Amino acid sequence: MPAQSNLKPVLTAAEVNALMASVYPQLNDQFSFYEALEVFPGGCTVRLNSDERHLRPGGTVSGPALFTLADIGGYVCVLSHAGPDALSVTTNLSINFMRKAEAGPIDGHCRILKLGKSLMVFDIDIVAGADRHTVAHATGTYSIPPKRMYAVK
Repeated sequence: MPAQSNLKPVLTAAEVNALMASVYPQLNDQFSFYEALEVFPGGCTVRLNSDERHLRPGGTVSGPALFTLADIGGYVCVLSHAGPDALSVTTNLSINFMRKAEAGPIDGHCRILKLGKSLMVFDIDIVAGADRHTVAHATGTYSIPPKRMYAVK
């Protein structure tokens, strides 16, 4: 299924990264683990720069780290396509783990399946390793806050 084709981003990857650093600084602290690499019509590419702190025993990147990457992919899509309202929230996220992911760059290729006024549905293919095989796949929904009217004084 292709991404919703009539969408145009309102923020670039650099603008989304700056917004996340300002409204969600605890995500990366002083590091750059999670980042938006690219924003394009109907989707985005995000990355987890994983290292030893993301590993569980056996040298596998932990499920929670991959789950966070999936959630960040949805967040980047909603911010970049619905507008920079930091109060957009996850209402559903389901993930399937396919194979082991080792430390290193792990990319999430996210596409918007439907963007409405109050909800955005997306999926994300998470790939890793030299062969860029799928290590996880997730689908999710974000709730978009209603546009607020500010009083003019």
